[in-house]
Amino acid sequence: MSVKLPRAFSRLWAASAVSTVGDGVLFAAAPLLAVGISGDPMVVSLVTFAVMLPWPLCGLFCGALVDRWDRRRTMWIADLARAALLGIAVVAGVSGVLGIPVLMVLAFLLGLGQVFFDTAAQAYLPTLLGRDQPSLRRANAWLRGAQTAGEGFVGPPAGSALFALGRMVPFAVDAVSFVLSAVLIRTLPAAPADDETRRPLWTAAREGARYLVRDRILLGLALRPAVGNFAFAGAGAVMVLYARDALQLDATGYGVLLTTEAVGGLLGAFLAGPLERLLGTGGALTATAAIEASAVLGMGLAPNAVLAGVAYAVCGCGMAATMVLGPSVRQAIVPERLMGRVAAATRLVAVSAGPVGALFGGWLASNAGVRAPYVAGAAVLATMTIVTASMTSNRRIEAALAAARSAEAPVG
Repeated sequence: MSVKLPRAFSRLWAASAVSTVGDGVLFAAAPLLAVGISGDPMVVSLVTFAVMLPWPLCGLFCGALVDRWDRRRTMWIADLARAALLGIAVVAGVSGVLGIPVLMVLAFLLGLGQVFFDTAAQAYLPTLLGRDQPSLRRANAWLRGAQTAGEGFVGPPAGSALFALGRMVPFAVDAVSFVLSAVLIRTLPAAPADDETRRPLWTAAREGARYLVRDRILLGLALRPAVGNFAFAGAGAVMVLYARDALQLDATGYGVLLTTEAVGGLLGAFLAGPLERLLGTGGALTATAAIEASAVLGMGLAPNAVLAGVAYAVCGCGMAATMVLGPSVRQAIVPERLMGRVAAATRLVAVSAGPVGALFGGWLASNAGVRAPYVAGAAVLATMTIVTASMTSNRRIEAALAAARSAEAPVG
């Protein structure tokens, strides 16, 4: 039976779609700008490092603040703040002062805005839809589909084309997308959080972290993307150099390569449900992890751009399915009052490995070639698949969902 989502969700989806198209534009343009400033792989990877750094530094505190604030308001304010930062980037670029240090500062602040937005969005969705896991999975599939299409299919070719018109044009386009997203989000129902203001911020933040660490399923759901982010950030940090040096692609070809991930991602987002019904949630998560490892290895060994694009599409398919299944389970089993903090703690575990992976990828590419981060990343992903399979098994997940349904059921 098809799950019907409320009309308000369509506005949330539209906001996500608009914003992620802008992000896709920036995803293609920012590395091209960094390479134009410096061709050193280590220097280029520092920009990726900067945008990921806010999660390990501020993630837990942001989660505690999200649980204290109206989650809808948090989202639209974060969007407007990021639009303003991109406006500053445009002015700095036109003025000729946008060097690597300025770009890193702006990347860090944009990453901080993303921390607040993503945490609030993850906590807001169960408020909008309830705690029904099939509804959450369907909503996450639509959101993930919009994200992969915008960031990987529509945005990157547009970003490369806009960069050819002027190197700051993509930044201006992304700023406009954030403004439009903020306007749409303001039309959604408010979501006031529980009153946590009397407790010290650090005490509240630690509660979410403890809840995550003590729950084997939630910890497993966090460790999977953590190891994945280490591998993907290492490869992604040198992606533009891999495309140029190993695959002999120009800026347009690089943008097309990035779209192949979204082609697979669109498929993976909507295959998550059938895959879950076939293998169970835990079995599906293990399968997608193995697919990702195989695909990243394929990219590292690909002799030409066509095969690299196929491998990237397969990787995108596995990643999208994972990012639909995992959050849907977490949103269904975590108590409402802890949703922001547990989401932030989960993302903290997942993303903290990213900056290290980005630096490792830049170092490895500098010393062993631009293909090396992909081969090493595949080995890390394969190891993760084996280690975490039992933590998110079908039996564990089914028991947790049943317990959450019992806790929500009325008494008497």
